[in-house]
Amino acid sequence: MSWGGPEFIIAIIAVCYGGWIINNYIRARHGYALEDEWGGKTERNDHAVGELKAENQELRRRLARLEERAAAIETIVTDSGFETARQIGALERTASGKSAPAAN
Repeated sequence: MSWGGPEFIIAIIAVCYGGWIINNYIRARHGYALEDEWGGKTERNDHAVGELKAENQELRRRLARLEERAAAIETIVTDSGFETARQIGALERTASGKSAPAAN
């Protein structure tokens, strides 16, 4: 490789970009402002992070409530008393002259 050839220039550019990427990675990891391509700074938006965390907590609470409700419905449906009540209802409908719905 010659010092004045295009490979050397490309290598210098690659090293500069690699250093810039590593620098921004370290700065982002430790919470510092990031540099853009022109040397300006981009501050962190901690307000948006807080909003996302609050929304995530709310969604987790809603999911827990839905899981509880699904478990309660599952308990009701698999309960033998529910099956007995359904069979009694079907017998009452057939006794009154209505046709019973097909069982699943």
